[in-house]
Amino acid sequence: MTTETMSNHDAHAEGHEHHDAGGMKIFGFWVYLMSDLVIFGSLFATYAVLMKGTAGGPSGADIFELPLILISTFLLLFSSFTYGMAVLAMNADRVAQVKAWLAITFLLGAGFIGLEIYEFQHLIHEGYGPDRSAFLSSFFTLVGTHGLHVFFGLVWILVMLVQLQTKGLNDMTRPRIMCLSLFWHFLDIVWICVFSFVYLMGVL
Repeated sequence: MTTETMSNHDAHAEGHEHHDAGGMKIFGFWVYLMSDLVIFGSLFATYAVLMKGTAGGPSGADIFELPLILISTFLLLFSSFTYGMAVLAMNADRVAQVKAWLAITFLLGAGFIGLEIYEFQHLIHEGYGPDRSAFLSSFFTLVGTHGLHVFFGLVWILVMLVQLQTKGLNDMTRPRIMCLSLFWHFLDIVWICVFSFVYLMGVL
């Protein structure tokens, strides 16, 4: 075997190892998402049990501001589209476009978090905090847990922007972008469930 052949073989083997490592990272992240799904499933079940426990306090129909929630929903769902555009740009090896779409996704997600913080502050100011009733405790826990996940996603986006600036698109950053894509779309699906089950059903 010539030196050139051996070099080509080693390069091919190294590339195959990087591909396998990236695939294992994504598979491992799927396992994590399944555990997260169990957590959210438990929170939804708890809310379903406690949603009628208002203890003489307000119900969802009394406190939910649906127009505000619709804006929040639009921001998060549109951020899923912009993240999809970032993945397409990554597949085309356009690192500048990846960073631009991730930055837009971050701004949309930050807007969602800002509106959620406003909603929580407004409810607490009106005397409808999580200690007011079982309904409000389960509401704050479920919606707050989702919001905390979105916050962690925003931190992750910032980390990816720094890594893309310093390292570009390589075998390390590509799987991380794909894992973050799974995480972000997962949060969108969870929020659709929150919006439908908590807010829409709450105002009926």
